[in-house]
Amino acid sequence: MTPPAEPDKPGFVDRLRARYGWFDHVMRAQGRYNDSKGDFYAAGITYFTIFALFPLLMVGFAVAGFVLASQPDLLAELQERIRAAVSGDFATQLVELMDSAIESRTSVGVIGLLTAGWAGLGWMANLREALSQMWGLQRRETAGFVRTKLSDLTAIVGLLLAIAATIALTVLSSSGLARSVVEWVGLGEVPGVSIVLRMISLAMSVAVSWVLFTWIIARLPRESISFRSAIRAGLLAAVAFEVFKQVASIYLRSVVTGPAGATFGPVLGLMVFAYITARLILFATAWAATTIENMEAAPVLPPNAATITPRVEVREGLGVAGALTAATVGAVGALGLSRLRRR
Repeated sequence: MTPPAEPDKPGFVDRLRARYGWFDHVMRAQGRYNDSKGDFYAAGITYFTIFALFPLLMVGFAVAGFVLASQPDLLAELQERIRAAVSGDFATQLVELMDSAIESRTSVGVIGLLTAGWAGLGWMANLREALSQMWGLQRRETAGFVRTKLSDLTAIVGLLLAIAATIALTVLSSSGLARSVVEWVGLGEVPGVSIVLRMISLAMSVAVSWVLFTWIIARLPRESISFRSAIRAGLLAAVAFEVFKQVASIYLRSVVTGPAGATFGPVLGLMVFAYITARLILFATAWAATTIENMEAAPVLPPNAATITPRVEVREGLGVAGALTAATVGAVGALGLSRLRRR
């Protein structure tokens, strides 16, 4: 009698997950992120982010053209500075190029706005779909093309307002403003005040990012989630985002010093920045969706209906194989019968 097989011992990762709850949560979030194709959605968000920059630049040029056209003194001063900085025919070509850009400001602005709107709607649709997938929300019947695009446009406006509010809070909590306040009070010469101001600036930056990421995680999916489920995930994304910003600033300062870095560094840096930020947001959303309370509250869907398809094979006639078999059996039988008769 063979002894019963011993159960397999849990692996190293399984033991860590059983011992540390936070590690088990991270592994659940990573599993949700991979199963929901997080990298694929992050790449799509990055593509639409870069794609939307060019029409936004067109809009910026159009706005600058309207400003310069309404202020001829400023335009003349700018032309004189170009001629002073660049000599020869090249300066004349630059001035003529600027004049032609100002004359076509209306068409450039309209085309830029239309293209930016189209790219922005694609960016928002991809972001909302990615967040919904991280939350495990089931795709519902679409409400129609027009209603979906209007919903995405409303989400873009809300996101822009949230970003504007966070930028305003960031400016108010910046170290420069805090330094001015400290000097106005008369504490600018106190030892260690620069470190304190730096820490306050970092804390305020994390707080502002926390508010923005919490709003994105809770309100941008196709179905809104409660802020309570997104608060801790927003804090996780804000802290990771601040660390990433500090590391990226050091890296960019060391890269853009050469000619190649000055040419391609900003574009590559923007692509990496957009991709890492998208991954942070999606992973934080997966982390919020895989908490114990959210997983317990998630509805358990019934299995799909089973389809039973019987397989019936109908053979008409004897067939080639059957005919050969019958002929062989008949020949053997006839041979045996003839031998019996001879005996």
